[in-house]
Amino acid sequence: MGTPQLERSIGIVRATAMVVGTIIGASIFVQPSLITGQVPSIPGVFAVWAVAGLLTLFGALVCAELASAYPRTGGVYVFLSVEFSPAVGFLWGWAMFWSMHSGILAAIAVVFARYVGYFAPIGDTGVRLVAIGGILILSAVNYIGVRQGSALQTAFTIGKVVAIVGIVVAGFLLGSRVPEHFAVGVASAAPETAAGAAGGLRGFVLALIAGLFAFGGWHMVTYAGDETVRPERTIPRALLVGTLVVTACYIALNAVYLYILPLETVISSSRVAADAADAVLGYGGGAVMSALVIFSTFGALSGIVLAGPRVYYAMANDGLLFRWFGEVHPRFRTPHRAIAAQAVWSSVLVVTGTYQALFTRVVYTEWIFFGLMAAGLFLLRRRPGYAPRYTIWGFPVVPVVFVLSTAVIVGNQLISEPGESAFGLLLVLVGLPVYYIWLRARGDERGGVDASR
Repeated sequence: MGTPQLERSIGIVRATAMVVGTIIGASIFVQPSLITGQVPSIPGVFAVWAVAGLLTLFGALVCAELASAYPRTGGVYVFLSVEFSPAVGFLWGWAMFWSMHSGILAAIAVVFARYVGYFAPIGDTGVRLVAIGGILILSAVNYIGVRQGSALQTAFTIGKVVAIVGIVVAGFLLGSRVPEHFAVGVASAAPETAAGAAGGLRGFVLALIAGLFAFGGWHMVTYAGDETVRPERTIPRALLVGTLVVTACYIALNAVYLYILPLETVISSSRVAADAADAVLGYGGGAVMSALVIFSTFGALSGIVLAGPRVYYAMANDGLLFRWFGEVHPRFRTPHRAIAAQAVWSSVLVVTGTYQALFTRVVYTEWIFFGLMAAGLFLLRRRPGYAPRYTIWGFPVVPVVFVLSTAVIVGNQLISEPGESAFGLLLVLVGLPVYYIWLRARGDERGGVDASR
């Protein structure tokens, strides 16, 4: 009996659902107030979401070409390793496990648990227990099969998109400008007002950065290349369709918020989606939106749980992690130990509460890697043997614009929070000596991706 292999069962529908479901979590139900506060005009708000969607599409197109050239498990880790060095790929995986990916998994699980607490007071300890329970349940589903994990992800994605369509339709059919007394009540209940509204170019840039973070997770579909049917074609199509669907959902939801609520109310609200629902359905609307956020965050968690372990599996098979991370379950044909390790570490971050500090300090660094990934496309185009099945349209403009956008995000973070940014960058760079110590411990062997695979 041969070595167990991963099961190739993710088709175009499930891959697209992974893109959509992973991106749409809780941000779109709260983030619009932050963005509207920075760009306090209706045309400005739509411009921010449209540009954020376009830049996300540019990044997705870069990933699409790379995935068509290297359609194997690991995604961004593989691309960075082939473009530059296995050390760069290792740093991506290092940051993913210890902070970026595990941190966002813990953070979204806590958001999920807090909204569960809307219906049943559970306290801080209860929030942690519910968050860990969500992580463990979804990890168990993905442990027993990628077919089951991707099916669950697809079901939740379809459900949340249908719910968003229902909100949009109901909002335009039933909603109108709310009475003045309701708007005043909402504003007074949300002391986090638009004091920081910047306007102008700086305000637009800050709003755009917030919008881009709301689109986070678009790249995760590339991690499961060896489990995707015809990945060189399926992944590019899923990235394209998925980002367009999310952009349409985000713009439509913002249109409903601004149709139902006055602009100043959207700016001052700390729970804009719930306030819009209250305006249409009465003060019970908040319960409806809380239920939708629970549903949406659980679906996003499903995709994040599925994606991460594939990177650690790929690193182990390339000799950059303990071999047991790369083991495939003989019956379920999943990277079961990588899934278990992710579940344990994310749960530790939830229990200790350190996920928030780690995530907020390190999350911006993923944009450094995204910029490198797009810049590396220029290097690959000059190499013999580089033969992608899909080539990006608009080259070289699309990758150049995307690289510049990543530079703006990173530069803004470094300027606005230099101390926190430096600490986050240091956490990532600590992986570099670990990488060389690991190679030395293994002898003179050079770990890394085999580009011919």
